[in-house]
Amino acid sequence: MDETLRRYRESIDNIDAALVFMLAERFKITKAVGEYKAHAALPPADPDREGRQIARLRRLAEDANLDPDFTEKFLRFIIDEVIRHHEQARAAD
Repeated sequence: MDETLRRYRESIDNIDAALVFMLAERFKITKAVGEYKAHAALPPADPDREGRQIARLRRLAEDANLDPDFTEKFLRFIIDEVIRHHEQARAAD
């Protein structure tokens, strides 16, 4: 394999690993939020916060020269999964 390509792929592999660990940490925290919401009888979703977060991350994406539409789709996927977890926590409470 070409050395340049190997180095690029190594960097991509490192970034992918960091993303996995960051997502794991994020979901650890959102799990605690879901448990708190369940005990406090709060709704699993917060559309106002979600809208603010999406708008904020779209701006960050633009600043980083990343497609804001892709960023929103990615964040929406994460938010939907978090809400699903919160709904499960509420059902278990």
